[in-house]
Amino acid sequence: MSKGDGVPEAPIAAVANAVKRFVTPEGGTVAALDGVTLDVSKREFVTLLGPSGCGKTTLLRAISGFEDLDEGEVRIGGSVMTDVPPHLRPVNTVFQSYALFPHLSVEGNVAYGLEVTGVPKRERVARVGEALEMVGLSGYEKRRPDQLSGGQRQRVALARAIINRPRLLLLDEPLSALDRNLRQSMQLELKSLQHDLGICFLFVTHDQEEALTMSDRVVVLNQGKIEQSGRPETLYHRPSTRFVAEFIGDGSLFSGAIEGPEESPRLCTEDGLQFRVSPGAVVGKRMTLLLRPEHLGLAEEGGDEGIATFDAKLEQSIFLGASRQLVCKLANGATVTAAPAGLGEQDISLVEGQSIQLAYRLDRPHLILEPGHGG
Repeated sequence: MSKGDGVPEAPIAAVANAVKRFVTPEGGTVAALDGVTLDVSKREFVTLLGPSGCGKTTLLRAISGFEDLDEGEVRIGGSVMTDVPPHLRPVNTVFQSYALFPHLSVEGNVAYGLEVTGVPKRERVARVGEALEMVGLSGYEKRRPDQLSGGQRQRVALARAIINRPRLLLLDEPLSALDRNLRQSMQLELKSLQHDLGICFLFVTHDQEEALTMSDRVVVLNQGKIEQSGRPETLYHRPSTRFVAEFIGDGSLFSGAIEGPEESPRLCTEDGLQFRVSPGAVVGKRMTLLLRPEHLGLAEEGGDEGIATFDAKLEQSIFLGASRQLVCKLANGATVTAAPAGLGEQDISLVEGQSIQLAYRLDRPHLILEPGHGG
């Protein structure tokens, strides 16, 4: 992103070589952040994704000022935040618990930040009304938190966070307490709200579906380090590590050596499986093959050269309404799941336990170079 004169625009938030260590109960130390560097642009929706303990919440707390780094630096709007306390940083945070004041009404909760900073009453009333309208809570001004549903309390927390017009909004798993239907609805509303506000959202979740749905960019963390950062489509279709491939989406992974001939290479596993891969795969390299369920269909007679097939035994045929999944076993005992497009009535002839052939286009699977086999 750049300014009108062609000069690159400075990131709204920049974390450089962040290190944060914690003492373990056994007396040792663990690095929650291990040299993390991350830039976040204006108007970008960035999600920090990873399993529990990967460092995503620690990184969010370091940006907000609730956690001091052992090494590294945080800048917001180009200014170093090292000695700036949380309440003076141009950010607001929406916590998992919402942290509403139970004794205050909805309008009291939303207006609290404006009162603290001395905003005149007339302006406070106008801005509270504007924020509540934006989150769909006009008419709820006099209610207290215990008179609201979980989704409504979450909206109050959002309104309170955006009313001070922060340059950066931090969200720490704010949807985790909601039921599935409400959670999916709020995902879309959050993305729409971020677009309308035109500010940066930095969102923390361990839910990969949530990250793919909402984000302009997903940053996958593992053991205090960034495994991969990119657009959701890139991380899903072209993960750079096995960890990312396993953490994002469903799929089957097979490791082995690429064997020739070069014009028709195969990935050969140590237990005897072979999978044809696209010409151009480097013979002699050890790689991991990723097959997503949508890559796999039922083999047809007279398939063309661009189609590879392999044998499997049907274990289950699962009807999902708009689609059907076939859970299959391979000769080595590995399980693969296929989601054939347009299966239609073909499943009528399928019997659990029967032998079938699965097929995939050679350009669909993704190959991941294994550590130590670069170059």
